[in-house]
Amino acid sequence: MEGAAVYRVAARPGRPGRGRVERATTPVPLRRPAPPVVLALRRLPNPRLTGLGAGLFASATMLVLGFLDWLLLDSSPVVYGLLFLPVSALTALWVRTADLVTAPISVPIAFAVGVVPISGGTGGFGGQAMAVVTALAVQAGWLYGGTLVAGLITSVRKVRDMGRRQRAAAATRPAAPQRRPAR
Repeated sequence: MEGAAVYRVAARPGRPGRGRVERATTPVPLRRPAPPVVLALRRLPNPRLTGLGAGLFASATMLVLGFLDWLLLDSSPVVYGLLFLPVSALTALWVRTADLVTAPISVPIAFAVGVVPISGGTGGFGGQAMAVVTALAVQAGWLYGGTLVAGLITSVRKVRDMGRRQRAAAATRPAAPQRRPAR
């Protein structure tokens, strides 16, 4: 489709509704079809959570995953860490654009909430708190990894949003008048 031309209809003076066809001066870019992976991702749900909603989503999900890990796998920290990474990504993807800064903050809190069931503390509140602190220290790699995933996704989303706003502002800005050369 290299030689494809775009035509527009220009109105003729004195004859409403009728016009002549003339060739457009700006070429229209041709679009390639999206890959199947992109089409599959577009079919997934795309909720927009507030900052608080994203934090609650991540915390509730990690708590449920922590209990499932404790019940089914006898508190496997590797499985819990691996499950934390997609939850971090989903939290960063589903948070509203206005609340992007909350995702990298709420994700480590959700990790700490979910680590409570798998920490294995005994001996009352003090023993449980010490087990949670120890589990957070031992699993710091997973914690940093999930926070990094959320931070990268929100940074990319913010940069894209800023570019989109600049393009929209440039499109609505009136064109500057051209100067005439001096004679």
